[in-house]
Amino acid sequence: MQDYEKLGVFYLGREYDLKGKKLQDDLLLYDSRDLVTHAVVVGMTGSGKTGLCIDLIEEAAIDNVPAILIDPKGDLSNLLLTFPSLDKKDFLPWINPDDANRKGLSPDDFAAKQAELWAKGLGDWGQDKQRIQRLRDAADFAIYTPGSSAGLPVSILKSFAAPAAEIMEDRELLQDRISTTVSSLLGLLGIDADPLKSREHIFLSTIISQTWQQGNDLDLAALINQVQNPAIKKIGVLDIESFYPSKDRFELVMALNNLLASPGFNVWLEGEPLDINQILHTTQGKPRIAIFSIAHLGDSERMFFVSLLLNQVLGWMRTQTGTTSLRALLYMDEIFGYFPPSANPPSKKPLLTLLKQARAYGLGVVLATQNPVDLDYKGLSNTGTWFIGRLQTERDKARVLDGLEGAAAGASSQFNRSKMEQILAGLGERVFLMNNTHEDQPVIFQTRWCMSYLRGPLARNQIKQLMDPYKSTRAASSGASKTPKATADVSTSQASTTTGSLSSQPPALPPGVTAYYIPLRGSASGVTYQPVVVGAAKIRFLDKKAGVDNTVQNVFLTPVSDQIVAVDWATAQEAGFDINDLEKSPVKDVSFGETGSLSSQAKNSTTWQKDFITWLYGSQKIELFKSPASGLCSLQGESERDFRVRLQQSTRETRDQLVEDLRKKYAAKLTALESKKQKAQQTVDRESKQAQQAGMQTALTVGATLLGAFMGRKTLSASNINKAASAIKGVGKTVGEAGDVGRAQETVKLYEQQIKELNAQLEEEIASLSGKADPTTEKFETVAVLPKKSDISVLLVSLAWAPYRSDGKPAW
Repeated sequence: MQDYEKLGVFYLGREYDLKGKKLQDDLLLYDSRDLVTHAVVVGMTGSGKTGLCIDLIEEAAIDNVPAILIDPKGDLSNLLLTFPSLDKKDFLPWINPDDANRKGLSPDDFAAKQAELWAKGLGDWGQDKQRIQRLRDAADFAIYTPGSSAGLPVSILKSFAAPAAEIMEDRELLQDRISTTVSSLLGLLGIDADPLKSREHIFLSTIISQTWQQGNDLDLAALINQVQNPAIKKIGVLDIESFYPSKDRFELVMALNNLLASPGFNVWLEGEPLDINQILHTTQGKPRIAIFSIAHLGDSERMFFVSLLLNQVLGWMRTQTGTTSLRALLYMDEIFGYFPPSANPPSKKPLLTLLKQARAYGLGVVLATQNPVDLDYKGLSNTGTWFIGRLQTERDKARVLDGLEGAAAGASSQFNRSKMEQILAGLGERVFLMNNTHEDQPVIFQTRWCMSYLRGPLARNQIKQLMDPYKSTRAASSGASKTPKATADVSTSQASTTTGSLSSQPPALPPGVTAYYIPLRGSASGVTYQPVVVGAAKIRFLDKKAGVDNTVQNVFLTPVSDQIVAVDWATAQEAGFDINDLEKSPVKDVSFGETGSLSSQAKNSTTWQKDFITWLYGSQKIELFKSPASGLCSLQGESERDFRVRLQQSTRETRDQLVEDLRKKYAAKLTALESKKQKAQQTVDRESKQAQQAGMQTALTVGATLLGAFMGRKTLSASNINKAASAIKGVGKTVGEAGDVGRAQETVKLYEQQIKELNAQLEEEIASLSGKADPTTEKFETVAVLPKKSDISVLLVSLAWAPYRSDGKPAW
């Protein structure tokens, strides 16, 4: 069997002869980059659609591609049922008892049969236990259950947070985000609202828009308060009471409040935030296959969550850099109701946007359905790959053909509708037609055996059984996480200065000495100003050898004391605010603490600046992670997790480009050999034809001569002897012609062997690219970069007044 473990390709099965109903030897290897232009999987129940989709996800996981999977039926949880030992004990807890009963087997016997079936199935497709283990090791598999604690609960609070700047700056995307969020929420309340006519929809959209544009987040409690006491005074040209009277608004308040207060809704507010960036990779940077199981939800709850999730994916996508390599996968099993041809549910608009824009960011969207008539084929016209299995009705076939025709038109390729219709009519179980716009022609193939145990949908208690150990592991690891870096806290140094007499005015300072005020956050009650020195500088960290050139701007604070050395930069800490936040006047009703000899100390501001530069030169450095394999370094402030995630994508892009370059390099040689082989084959055909003609002519001549000798003539005449001699010469010529054919055939075989060797050489070079370290497990070096004095630019060194509360804690 051919080697299928090749870089950047997914092993989906083997080609299939539809006429002979026979499996072929050629593997179906799908280029992962083709998935960037999205895919659709269509097939009736029993066609093998779920198996094909799981094959696709398994291959993505092995290639370290993270995925968001939306699972309305519960089938995708089977991805966690992978058993490298293929022991019946592993299968036993997960078998379907009803299946065992129907076959008249005990659970133990049925589990043994399933283990044998999977071992044989994998073996028939060239897979083994090691590949299952490789799948398990390649990615983190997790089941999220919004609205339930069976799996990993998901908090929807982030869904009402102000989106990223990239969304806020795009007016169309922002309006789509607001509209979808409001439609989903009203749908959860049982309100079918038209975005252009419903006053509930318009009112909530206005509130959310205004709140987000002010840079503030929302939650349901805050939304309820704003509905009851809106900050907005007008909508359009009407005042709020005319547009939506408070009496009517109270009904909406009660509906939202009842939703928030319902006992079952608390679980929607608990758990991991719906943060796509954090969900796609673990804290160690390992890619995650995140399965969002929504089978337990009602229809309105499903639509609510799916719409919010798609919006979050869209927001995450817009923060990524462009790429032509596959960065992540978004898959939805059974798209029925979420992407209809005529209606506009809240899920449709973000899906359309993703299908139009996601390819530029390396996000592949895969949609699957057994109901082709429920798909908006106009929206799918630019989809690059169609996987089509057995269809149930002629109407289904007609709709799929319409979709294929539209995709072909979008790709400017030929489409033979009648031929395609014949192919679709002959598809059987696990046999699919792949129509890929990146390939020259459609391919019929049979799907490979899944490594995951396909036992069917999992119940909530089974999901809980799978995820409880996972939750325990995550809880233990999160407990050991590092304490976040604190902002400046010089309260200990200042505590002794807050006990003296207070003044409502700042002390007089020498001419030319300016003092700034650190902005107060919160109430002024019990707050006093204490003197500090603020220093701000731009520092360039340059290391050409390490490929580092980062410039940072930091602000530091250090207290002013009555000691001989009044200002000691060794005690300085980061301020936690920007230099432009400093104010030139104090807050009213805030007193000044005892200042001692501040006036005389302030004369030393020039010395403070010199000491500040010396301290920065000796104390400041940045420590970066460095990948020995790639030579790349992390960015300033980039965590190890985020660096590993960035490296994975960079490695994938580099790999894809190197593979493409190698194929181009060999393409000219292979084309030349194929041309020579074709000419040699033409010679074989020509020589064969000549040999055949010469043989026939010789046979006729010899036959006629011998016939003349034996028919009616008693003796051979001179003429007959000459004819016989000519016939014998003809036999020699025929033998010569046959020799020419043999030599021509040898030439064809020679070129075939050269082509085979060149292809093997190409595959060997491609395989050698996989020898580099895995970014998910590679051991990083630490690079410390120190600044030069000439690369330190002081922006400000000045006396400042810092607000402190009565307990000595900073009030900024």
